[in-house]
Amino acid sequence: MFKKFSQLGRAFMLPIAILPAAGLLLGLGGALTNEAAVKAYPWLAMDWLQTILKIMNFAGNAVFSNIALIFAVGLAVGLANGDKGTAGLSGAVAFLVYTATIAGLIQLFSPKGTTIDTGVVGSIVIGGMVSFLHNRYRKIELPQFLGFFGGSRFIPIITSFAAIFIGAIFFMIWPPIQSQLVIAGHAIAKMGSIGTFFYGFLLRLLGAVGLHHTIYPLFWYTSLGGTASVAGHTVVGAQNIFFAQLADPNHIGLFTYGTRFFAGRFATMMFGLPAAALAMYHSLPKKNRKKDGGLYLSGGLTSFLTGITEPLEYTFLFVAPWLYVIHAFLDGLSFYFADILNIRIGNSFSGGFIDYLLFGVLQGKDKTNWPTVIWFGLIWAVIYYVVFRFCISKFHVAIPGMNDDDDDSSSSESSADKNSSLHEQSNQIINALGGAENIQSVEACATRLRIAVDDNKKVDKKVLKDLGATAVLDVSGGLQAVYGGKADLYSQEINGILGTDK
Repeated sequence: MFKKFSQLGRAFMLPIAILPAAGLLLGLGGALTNEAAVKAYPWLAMDWLQTILKIMNFAGNAVFSNIALIFAVGLAVGLANGDKGTAGLSGAVAFLVYTATIAGLIQLFSPKGTTIDTGVVGSIVIGGMVSFLHNRYRKIELPQFLGFFGGSRFIPIITSFAAIFIGAIFFMIWPPIQSQLVIAGHAIAKMGSIGTFFYGFLLRLLGAVGLHHTIYPLFWYTSLGGTASVAGHTVVGAQNIFFAQLADPNHIGLFTYGTRFFAGRFATMMFGLPAAALAMYHSLPKKNRKKDGGLYLSGGLTSFLTGITEPLEYTFLFVAPWLYVIHAFLDGLSFYFADILNIRIGNSFSGGFIDYLLFGVLQGKDKTNWPTVIWFGLIWAVIYYVVFRFCISKFHVAIPGMNDDDDDSSSSESSADKNSSLHEQSNQIINALGGAENIQSVEACATRLRIAVDDNKKVDKKVLKDLGATAVLDVSGGLQAVYGGKADLYSQEINGILGTDK
């Protein structure tokens, strides 16, 4: 079950990885073309510059307007065992057939004005259906007179017929589900700030094992995240509403209340975790700070700029899981306080400085209340520093560099390995995993390799860590190794060596 959820989470990362670039276009375009910005900065009024910025706005908005299609394709590709190009094409065709089926049935059998928007839920069903049929039938052999339609050519055909069937089912079952989702969204809204706390706490807690990707899309892209009318159109999902308001030049006042599912990230990622990194650095024996301090400096800087927190979190997650629970609790409180302080900043991917600048500062105080993040974040930094410094010192948490008897020869070997070529490093990882015969699959999310193996006992974790893994986590049927930004590069190279990238 863990492997299935882990694979689903990894598949979600493929379409989600597109959003930062689209958010960048939409954030800059929306921020610098609205009337208030042009009045404040007259040099923005140049025709050629406004043309470029508006095109950026349209381009970014195109991605978010078609997010359901992108998710369907991304899930089909991410869950396919091979021939991923065919899976992606089949996912696109199936989703178009699915939405056309629903639209046709509405036109034939429903009252005028009826709308059915299945959002990311429909994407998950279509993407899952396509990947299932693709993995099962992509090598099918048909009778000779139908031979042309065999193999991979069979997949778009069978998935299209399946999409018609699924579309008809959703036409019947979704209206009551849609109304219940709206009710559920209102119920969560009625929970107010307490509900926001639980959302932030559970999201961070599940992030420890990479399962948070299966949770937050339901709030970002479905009615659980709210429903709003923007520029005459009904929009569902917290992030969809935020970007619709961002693209609406006539929007005034604070952005949607649904931004509570984003705003709590900024204090933790920009202030809290960098302060925790400083606390961990100060907790190291002085003689080890020069050698190991870079790990905490780079982790804190990455969290501040991009909101990617795993490289830093994995320095203490496995040696002190209870400290990670405290961190998750603090992050939940960050969401709670951001809510009650009326911070209304959205984001495209994470809660780092880049998103804070684009979707907070550049959108204006009246829409986001962005200055509050600074003074609250400074307080949050002090709290994180005190909590982490106390816990690590009091309970002697064995974070990297804490022990006096660190093996210098191992460190030297690690540096040599990390300076070798990507191909050589990938071969070393394969050997550390027990050889090609022990490996079932190797995939990557943003910062981790997700590896399925036949026998975990054959895995040499020390070699994996010597090659730069911040942490190695055993899971049922495999393991996860945290390699930061190189995870995807390793995944591609290893699959190329194993011949499983076809």
